[in-house]
Amino acid sequence: MKREETSGISDTVWLATSKSLKFSPLRKNISVDVVIIGGGISGMTIAYMLANSGKKVAVVEDGWLGSGETGRTTAHISYQLDMDYSELIKIHGEEKAKIVAESHKQAIDILESIIKKEGIDCDFERLDGYFSGNRKDLKNELKAMHSLGFHEVRPVNSPINSVKTSCLLFPWQAQFHVIKYIKGLANAFIKNKGQIFTGTRAEKIDENGIQTEKGFRINARHVVVATNAPVNENSLYMKQAAYRTYVLAALIPKNSVSRILLWDTEIRPYRYIRIKDYNESSDILIAGGEDHRTGQKNDGRKRYLALETFARKLFPMIKKITFRWSGQVLESNDGLAFIGKNPGSENIYVATGESGNGMTYSVIAGILISDLIFGRKNPWEEIYNPGRKSVFMTKRFFQETVKTAEQYIDWLKIENVYPKMKKNEGTILQSGLKKIAAYKDRKGKMHLHSAVCPHRGCIVQWNDSEKSFDCPCHGSRFTAEGYVVNGPANKGLSKWKEESKEWKEKGKDR
Repeated sequence: MKREETSGISDTVWLATSKSLKFSPLRKNISVDVVIIGGGISGMTIAYMLANSGKKVAVVEDGWLGSGETGRTTAHISYQLDMDYSELIKIHGEEKAKIVAESHKQAIDILESIIKKEGIDCDFERLDGYFSGNRKDLKNELKAMHSLGFHEVRPVNSPINSVKTSCLLFPWQAQFHVIKYIKGLANAFIKNKGQIFTGTRAEKIDENGIQTEKGFRINARHVVVATNAPVNENSLYMKQAAYRTYVLAALIPKNSVSRILLWDTEIRPYRYIRIKDYNESSDILIAGGEDHRTGQKNDGRKRYLALETFARKLFPMIKKITFRWSGQVLESNDGLAFIGKNPGSENIYVATGESGNGMTYSVIAGILISDLIFGRKNPWEEIYNPGRKSVFMTKRFFQETVKTAEQYIDWLKIENVYPKMKKNEGTILQSGLKKIAAYKDRKGKMHLHSAVCPHRGCIVQWNDSEKSFDCPCHGSRFTAEGYVVNGPANKGLSKWKEESKEWKEKGKDR
């Protein structure tokens, strides 16, 4: 497949064990009730629910279904969120925190009902989740869950024999194969006369529809931007931060580990684990974590090693590592996603800031955005409102703002002018006061682009793990050849127009 069709070069267990969900690109102008940009789990869930209710819906995706961050998830389905409920209560109050918890719990039930109704074969199973951390965190979280009415959450001993520690049990959580699930959603959506166009990038977005990169128009009464990071004009990039998260999958003997979800917050950045079937003799253990701000670190090998050390300590029966990949999550400053009308828009909707809970947030987005489009009242509207002010009143907002502002100092750094570069390696070069994103491909050919992110002018940084250039300010990412694969940027890095024979020669093997 072409590198621009996925958001990373590393393969994942989901992409490797399913067929690419490709459809024809858009080749003519059309009109629909709703156009949805993004063919990940949120976009397809919203599309499915709207088509089920009688709307004429089209989905456009610049790669193929699930080829973005959906295909790089670990597919935990849980109402235990990335931000502890004890913290959510401090920020939003008990009443709103309770609605949040109930919305995610309800989302699991609805997701299961969709799978049963549509007969989707996606390895869905209910199982228990275990929250592990220091005693103070566990005590605070237990108190918070009980205050919200979730008395089924209770303290237990760790289910892992090699670990002697306490946990909180979150019963009746779930997991599945996310790409198989999207395939089932797509089949049901098409039966309801939905249209899917892959290999189709929305270049211009307005209140009346979209125009694609190839110049075709989709006229629509409503536009939904479900691209993980919104690629339309808004200020949401100031309210959330992009983080890279790392995952490895390892073979273990069949049934050697209980089927559980595990979230370990004892050491930050926290880690998480799940198990899936593989073959008659083996299961796959999936471990993730080691998060960092996108573009602000380039030490993927170190983070994969830390994950492997962690996993082997807990599960000494690991036979070998079969997959290593990384993904990207967007962490809002107040711990909740942004789902609803795009700030300042009447007919444009967004779903973003879903952190590590995209599986349940996809269902919440499907219900909430459907209700907004149909003009129905929804109890979740205020809580997930993209225009809410609570994001500006948190300690995290100031911390993330400082981290972002510091990255503009990269303009003042003096880069190597003619560094030694190996094949399949990238770096940032200097030409006078200008910055260049340089990549030497496997054949030794140099690819030169402006290193200035087209979104808000930060200097991109090389990501050796995924062979991409990543923006350290707002998380936009570009392939080594300059093609955009993550928003909020909606166009690629511009080619270096001042390229000369001297640059090409200097970039050769030294």
